Amino acid sequence: MTEFAFTCTGVRADRYAAGPTLLFRLRITATPGIRVHAIALRCQLRIEPTRRGYQPSEAEGLADLFGERRRWGSSMKPVQFAQVSLVVPGFTGETEVDLPVPCSYDLEVAPNRYFHALGQGEAPLLLLFSGTAFTGPRGFQVEPVPWDREAECRMPLEVWREMIEQHFPGCGWLRLPRATMDALLAFRSRQALPSWEATVEALLDAAAPALVGAEPQERTAL
Repeated sequence: MTEFAFTCTGVRADRYAAGPTLLFRLRITATPGIRVHAIALRCQLRIEPTRRGYQPSEAEGLADLFGERRRWGSSMKPVQFAQVSLVVPGFTGETEVDLPVPCSYDLEVAPNRYFHALGQGEAPLLLLFSGTAFTGPRGFQVEPVPWDREAECRMPLEVWREMIEQHFPGCGWLRLPRATMDALLAFRSRQALPSWEATVEALLDAAAPALVGAEPQERTAL
């Protein structure tokens, strides 16, 4: 059986993708002398949050995911990031390929909340591989890619921010229930407001007097 090894040599933002996409550079090594015609590769990416330390400000931003810091020993578990597939072209010995991973900026999604909460440094990721390899000097032999193949990656947070800024410069996103969106759309139409930004600003301006005059407890409720 052919032995396969995987190494992640780097990660960068795909500047030409239609949506936010990360490119993980993979080095794949096979048993020397074995012809690999192709690999139908599957990769599961997950965040390993226990593999780095956190500043107090970062810990505050991670409270929604893992709770209070004193509970992290039991509550801080790996976070599923993505699951993608890739057809690796034929090679003998060793090859390098880019693994595209589509992303989003929905802060309701746990990985995005994790990346957003961090300041500087790197995010610890683990890539878990499986799939099917087609090998053999003449004809095809079908072999599995063992489930225990994996590779670590320390993704610079600047890469994730560059990717988001490329597609959503200076913006954030909120996901709202359909009924709330319909009500906002009706308000925007009644007020003849030109954009969603103007709609939210009008609502904030209308709420400002009530917030200024409210007691601290009442402000929390608002």
